[in-house]
Amino acid sequence: MTVLQGFLLGILQGIAEFLPISSSGHLKVAQHLLGLEDVPLFFDVLLHIATLGAVVIYFRKVIAKLFAILFRWIFRKSEKQAYNVCNVAPAKDTDARIAALAPTEEIGRNTIIMVIITTFVTGVLGIASKKLLPELPLKAVAAGFVVTALLLIASKLFSRKHVALFEPETEIKDDFYAVQDTAMTPIQAIIIGVAQGIGTLPGISRSGSTIAGALLCKVDRRTAGDYSFLVSIPAILGAFALTLKDVMSDAAAAGLSAMQYFSETVGIAPAAAGFVTALVFGYAALAILMKIIQKGKIEWFAAYLIPLGILGLIFF
Repeated sequence: MTVLQGFLLGILQGIAEFLPISSSGHLKVAQHLLGLEDVPLFFDVLLHIATLGAVVIYFRKVIAKLFAILFRWIFRKSEKQAYNVCNVAPAKDTDARIAALAPTEEIGRNTIIMVIITTFVTGVLGIASKKLLPELPLKAVAAGFVVTALLLIASKLFSRKHVALFEPETEIKDDFYAVQDTAMTPIQAIIIGVAQGIGTLPGISRSGSTIAGALLCKVDRRTAGDYSFLVSIPAILGAFALTLKDVMSDAAAAGLSAMQYFSETVGIAPAAAGFVTALVFGYAALAILMKIIQKGKIEWFAAYLIPLGILGLIFF
């Protein structure tokens, strides 16, 4: 792999991983156009780490809150102790602020449970599809682009019809939990998990399918976007673990150490170019997408995906 190929694939992964256009599908198309027989698995691992880093950096405050809530929940911290940890108000306002903190704790705990449910459903579907489905041809990938577009359009039409039922009256910029008037339900978490599992197929966007799935089961736009990327963290970690396992198996089969295998299949310079560009462009794409979601314009991407899918069905 050359440095230019690493650079271009890193940009593509960073953008397509978060925008609802399917990173796996675009990587397959790019692989075909660049004349690569296969993207080295080690390089795929690095791209997963880079995109995971982009999510963690962007949602660092929410993730920190969730871990703090999980810690208090595990160790049975009281609301008083939770207040002391958060340090959210002067001492004279302690009682009032503890009362205000309680709903955040409840929604945070509920979010943790729902993430676990969604991740379990996604994991089952993802592992099953990997074992049961063969390598899909490029025409199937192109069809996946069209399916993603239809999901985005359907979610827009549904949310437009039902927006008054579940959209917050005012935009909330700082607190993920305050967006939710009611806690997410297990049924909603399962539906989103199924949508994310479908999004593991090449050509179908993980972010697009999970956001569309959330909107279709009446989750508000802001929460749909935030939750989609929160559940992407265990999904990316799972994909990273499975790919790393394959890398180690290939290295052992070749009689090489991990570093030797890395040097022979990827190289330091292409790997660095891909990692940095995937991280930077991934963060930028994520920030842009969150603004588009809040504006309720996610169907914009269908205008790109439908022509792309049709061209793929014709020429691949």
